Amino acid sequence: MIKLFADTASNLPVTLNKKYNVNIIPLAYTRDGVDIPYDLEHDFDGKAFYDAMRNGAEMKTSMANSETFRERFEEDVKNGNDIIYIGLSGGVSGTVRAAEIAAEELMEEYPGSKIAVINSLGAGLGIGMQVVEIAKLIEEGKPFEEIVSITEERKNHMCQFFTVDDLTYLKKGGRISGATAAIGTLLNIKPLLRGDEEGHIVSWGKCRGINKCILEIVKKYDELVLDKSADVMIIHGDNESAVEFLISKLRENGFTGNTTINYFEPVCGCHVGPGSLALFFWGERKL
Repeated sequence: MIKLFADTASNLPVTLNKKYNVNIIPLAYTRDGVDIPYDLEHDFDGKAFYDAMRNGAEMKTSMANSETFRERFEEDVKNGNDIIYIGLSGGVSGTVRAAEIAAEELMEEYPGSKIAVINSLGAGLGIGMQVVEIAKLIEEGKPFEEIVSITEERKNHMCQFFTVDDLTYLKKGGRISGATAAIGTLLNIKPLLRGDEEGHIVSWGKCRGINKCILEIVKKYDELVLDKSADVMIIHGDNESAVEFLISKLRENGFTGNTTINYFEPVCGCHVGPGSLALFFWGERKL
């Protein structure tokens, strides 16, 4: 049997994780220095999280270590199950490398076991969309090696475009300078960001005001999307009006699929902050 693993950065609603039998490994975060346990049985309370950030709460994250992955993988390995784990991009976190170390140790200790660790090159629902596709391939009865091969190729078509409303959090994460953040805030300039071909977060433009950024994201969708009837996924930092505006503009440009919408979960949310917005879809290429 193939067991599918992901971590909380995959950002899927609890109902989808249960529907697709996804084994979730929680990534840690703290609020004002206090460890916050991750509730895997209920959806993350994004409203409360982002209100706390707006009120000055200090949120910090840390990656899972190899021992965490070993503990979660070993029971299935002992039971003769194969494992596929897809995790947060190696371009922004060392989490995937920690999983690789655990996998290497277990496959050496249990000869014949199969553990595939896949670097999603994504974050948030950029991982989540791939999790759903892997789960469907497992349901179809595809063999282990074929699923891994399909996913490794398919991940290069995962498009993720996003913007942030408050530059403070990009400054805290070292992605922009204090001067850039100050000037951008003064002029209401918002960055356009994306996941690149190596899984790094990079800038591809800027706009004055978040609605103009959304219009640019919709243009990218229109330029790159493989199928306008296919589903898209959206995450946000407690910015429902921006989500509504984005969906309305996608519909105007011919999008007919369904949407999965969720809050940015804490690990990614700590770095993008309140008001952020991201769109994920399958494209011809990443940019």
